[in-house]
Amino acid sequence: MKLLRVGPVGSERPALLDRDGTLRDLSGLITDVDGGLLADDSVLTRVRDAAESGELPVLDAEGLRIGAPVGRIGKIVGIGLNYFGHAAEIGAEPPAEPILFLKAADTVVGPDDTVLIPRGSVKTDWEAELGVVIGSTARYLDSAVQGLAHVGGYVLVNDVSEREFQIERGGTWDKGKNCETFTPIGPWLLTADEVPNPQVLDVKLWVNGELQQDGNTSDQIFPVGEVVRYLSHFMTLYSGDVIVTGTPAGVAMGRPEPKPYLRAGDVVEVEIEGLGRQRQEFKGA
Repeated sequence: MKLLRVGPVGSERPALLDRDGTLRDLSGLITDVDGGLLADDSVLTRVRDAAESGELPVLDAEGLRIGAPVGRIGKIVGIGLNYFGHAAEIGAEPPAEPILFLKAADTVVGPDDTVLIPRGSVKTDWEAELGVVIGSTARYLDSAVQGLAHVGGYVLVNDVSEREFQIERGGTWDKGKNCETFTPIGPWLLTADEVPNPQVLDVKLWVNGELQQDGNTSDQIFPVGEVVRYLSHFMTLYSGDVIVTGTPAGVAMGRPEPKPYLRAGDVVEVEIEGLGRQRQEFKGA
C-alpha cells in the first residue's frame, strides 16, 4: 500500500493512493499514519481490505499539500558513507562498520515543501536516500533476515546536509544534519510487502533539471537488513522510527572545485523506484 498524510502543516490527515492512482481518505478508519498503525497488523489488514473494496472516499488532490508520510516520528537514524561509489568520490575508505548520526524529527518536512538554506551556509548539499520505517520493535536482532522482518515500509528521503557545519566546525556530524527543513520525506510510505528486495532500487536526483545522482541500492556497503540488525545492538528501534540508509555517488561535495553547492532559487528533484518523486525549492532562512 501507498500511505500518505495530506493537508496543511500540523493538520495532515491519513490517505491512501490506490492502484489506479486515486487519492483516498483514510481518516474514517485511522487517525494517522504512524508507528501505531505499522505495529498493528489487524488495522493494516482493515486498511488493505478497504483499499481493495474501492469504497474509501475520494480526495480531491488538486492543490492539496502532501505532508511527510509518517507522523510522530520518534527518532531518525542516519547511516553515513554507505555506498561504495560515494565513499570513492570523496576519497574515503569504505567503513568497516556503519557510521551513525541522528537527525531530529523536527527537521522533517513534506516532499514538496520549501527547504531553507541556513544563514551563513556556503556548502548546503543534497543526498537522495532510501528511508526505512520500522514496523515492530527491534532489540538485539541476530541476523539481517530478522532486520528486514522488522521493516514496516520504505520512504524517499532527501538528507540535506551542510558540509561546512558537518565537517569543518568541530564536534559531530549532527551540526550539518539538523538544520530547519533538512529532512524532506515522501510522498508516500510503501509498505514492506510491496518491496521484496530493497537492494535493487534505482536512486536519482536532479538539480535545476540536471541529473546529479544516478545510483542503485545494490551499491550499498551495508544492506538494509544488516543496518537494522546492527542498529538494534546500540539502540532500541521502535515502530515509526526512520533509518536513512545513505546516498549514492553524485553529491556536490564529491565534485571538482568549484563544487556546485546549493543556493537560494535552486530546485532539487528526487526519485526512487516505487517510492515516488519529490521537488523542493531552496530559499534562504
